[in-house]
Amino acid sequence: MNKLYSDAKASLDGLLFDGMTIMSGGFGLCGIPELLIAAIRDSGVKDLTIISNNAGVDDFGLGLLLETRQIKKMISSYVGENKEFERQYLNGELELEFNPQGTLAERCRAGGAGIPGFYTKTGVGTMVADGKEHKEFNGETYILETGLVADLSIIKAWKGDAQGNLIYNKTALNFNHDMATAGKVTIAEVEEIVPVGTFDPANIHTPGIFIQRLISGPHEKRIEKVTTRKREEA
Repeated sequence: MNKLYSDAKASLDGLLFDGMTIMSGGFGLCGIPELLIAAIRDSGVKDLTIISNNAGVDDFGLGLLLETRQIKKMISSYVGENKEFERQYLNGELELEFNPQGTLAERCRAGGAGIPGFYTKTGVGTMVADGKEHKEFNGETYILETGLVADLSIIKAWKGDAQGNLIYNKTALNFNHDMATAGKVTIAEVEEIVPVGTFDPANIHTPGIFIQRLISGPHEKRIEKVTTRKREEA
């Protein structure tokens, strides 16, 4: 099976449709599949449900899809860096399913592992628990959360080989591996494609069995908030 595609647009061919659910890896701007996000924007597909920790920033990452109103619903845990996200939600233009961050990560992991649901104490006694099943274990109350599966997962890795085996660069691992396992189809974009056999199998983060399509290309690696201090005089 040839997993290598020439670019993001080619890798998405035949996969996109209005109303689909897409998981998008990354945390803020760290480890986001920016090339695939831009190609999804350019495709014009709409009414999307996006599962992602957040929506990036206003002019980059998933913020591009908010700007073009292609997202109908976000399943997220944090919205604080994106003013357009906040504006659309507060004005009733965007559906939002809030999740505690650890719960969101576990929902993705559970979906990839074939686990339909799990119980957690996180959110008990808050709005997060509204409408969810409650159950007691050892005298403690837990709520039922469901596993998440997407029509498409788009992720970003540091290096990959032609079989789709992936290695992430430090914290850019974040949500990417769990989301890679939870897509009906998963596309990975990487900074470098290396020959098969380059990786020590013990060091592979995401095995190629989870990856159906693979692209490489240049990445901007933006910094969300650049913080500097004045140069000290010698």
